[in-house]
Amino acid sequence: MAVLPTLQKQRHPLASGAAQRRRLTEVRLPRSFETALGTTGLYPLRPRSTDILQINIGKKCNQTCGHCHVDAGPDRTEMMPAAVIDACLAVLAANRIPTLDITGGAPELHPEFSRIVREATALDCQVIDRCNLTVTRLPNYRWVPAFLAEYRVEVVASLPYFQGRQTDAQRGEGVFEDSINALRELNELGYGRPGTGLLLNLVTNPVGAFLPPAQASAERDWKWELERRHGIVFNRLYTITNMPISRFLQHLEEKHQTEAYLERLVQAFNPAAAAGVMCRNTISVGWDGTLYDCDFNQMLDLPVASVSGNILDFDAAELATREIALGPHCFGCTAGGGSSCGGAIS
Repeated sequence: MAVLPTLQKQRHPLASGAAQRRRLTEVRLPRSFETALGTTGLYPLRPRSTDILQINIGKKCNQTCGHCHVDAGPDRTEMMPAAVIDACLAVLAANRIPTLDITGGAPELHPEFSRIVREATALDCQVIDRCNLTVTRLPNYRWVPAFLAEYRVEVVASLPYFQGRQTDAQRGEGVFEDSINALRELNELGYGRPGTGLLLNLVTNPVGAFLPPAQASAERDWKWELERRHGIVFNRLYTITNMPISRFLQHLEEKHQTEAYLERLVQAFNPAAAAGVMCRNTISVGWDGTLYDCDFNQMLDLPVASVSGNILDFDAAELATREIALGPHCFGCTAGGGSSCGGAIS
């Protein structure tokens, strides 16, 4: 499998969260996100509960995808230290948070990935692994699919499209073939098949500066095409809007499309989607333990507005009253059918 190392070796000018925030706030939009929320009665936006602890355990990845909002790649060295992992597990136990959502980079590359899964499962948490699929084809990680099945981990697998050309264009030559082989192996283990309880959900985002298709109709098409072409089955398809963050923001800048794309998101604002945004039931933890309202805020270096700003000082009561940090990028989660780590919202 090929990767695209040149994209990662030459870090783009908007690599830092602060630089991205500055660029986004420079764009003159018809209205701010705060104003849009005000029309729905949701401003200031506050959490409803903490049902999901999402932990980014490292930015190292075996791929370098053109639109990656994490800016992950083979040369990234950030990895969650053991003390932060222990704190995450302690917070899960003490607060009875039902779901642990593990992301990266490629989370399986973290040397303590298996320990995290085992210990979270022992706490009766639903564990989600956000897998890029191709990592399971690497010689040293061939154990991953069987391990995930043994611990009944929900797999949320990223795949840009059900055809090779579009997928390889975004992720590198050979990625689609490796992804299909990984999906076949997961199916052989029972993933995506009725009655097994082994959930295999796919997540896709558009290869371009436009909104994703309606999730329900896209899911029907994907199920038909992947089974017809490759004999692959899965449970759900999640459609996610490209967020104007990191490499995708740089792509927009290079194409002189930043303003037009943000205006498209603003015009597509959906009040119903705004009510269900993921930041209202999720706490996102960075590799260093910093707390964020969502994964996107994490990549913009926009931490929670709370004195309990690190997992080592987690205070559930104090976090429950916080005001969620917002910005122009939030229009991405509320455009059209909405967008979250669990796909469309409305």
